[in-house]
Amino acid sequence: MGFADQRFNVNLSILFTELPLLERPAAAAAAGFTAVELWWPWIDSPTPEPSETDALKKAIEDAGVQLTGLNFYAGKLPGPDRGALSVPGEESERFRANIDVAAELARSLGCTALNALYGNRVEGVDPAEQDALALDNLVLAARAAHRIGAILLVEALNKPESPLYPLVSAPAAVEVVDKVNAASGLGNARFLMDLYHLSMNGEDLPSVIERYAARTGHVQIADNPGRGAPGTGSLPLEDLLDQLGKAGYDGWVGLEYKPGDRPSAEAFGWLPAGARAAR
Repeated sequence: MGFADQRFNVNLSILFTELPLLERPAAAAAAGFTAVELWWPWIDSPTPEPSETDALKKAIEDAGVQLTGLNFYAGKLPGPDRGALSVPGEESERFRANIDVAAELARSLGCTALNALYGNRVEGVDPAEQDALALDNLVLAARAAHRIGAILLVEALNKPESPLYPLVSAPAAVEVVDKVNAASGLGNARFLMDLYHLSMNGEDLPSVIERYAARTGHVQIADNPGRGAPGTGSLPLEDLLDQLGKAGYDGWVGLEYKPGDRPSAEAFGWLPAGARAAR
């Protein structure tokens, strides 16, 4: 096995960001990829004008790439925020307003995975209150995902870079997945296994794969240290992806790494051109 046996997509919110949003799908296609994913592109608006979502839809369709993953509104990301759904008040309301908008954009492009970042802890607010709000909002998101035939993803981030984010281990994220599935009765919540974040937390990655591959709906990668392309750090990413495959995972692997001091198109030398198109 190896990298050539995986199904990769390019995260257009961290790669090709030197280009305007609407030019990124075509740039990914020019680099040989046929699938892409996105964080919520409009960080200041959970409900952008239909003309904006229509323009993005057209850019993706014109490029001939498939949108395979989309985040719900998550506040300022990149930036200080790590999601909105557990943050009381205006941010939670913005998340709720975004649910149907994001689901409709995903539906229109055949995207079947929606990622809901949990949100930071808020000083002066009882964590139990935030967790109850989060569960309510995640159930709403799970129902919206179910309506379009999609899964809902719950992601663990890393504590060094996201110190206020409560889901900073695989078990913590999977526990939330279980609670959402129990509360919704739908069973469509899944774990987003980001190997970079888990490695930053010091987790035993082979053990995480062994325990949670069957509960995983999406995988993302970057090397560590540095969050660069595979081969720029010390993570055995090829071996880890092989282990995932042997454990039964056959979904997408999102390339969510920084290109470094070079154009994004030059950050894929580790992956043969013939292995970039999804099979």
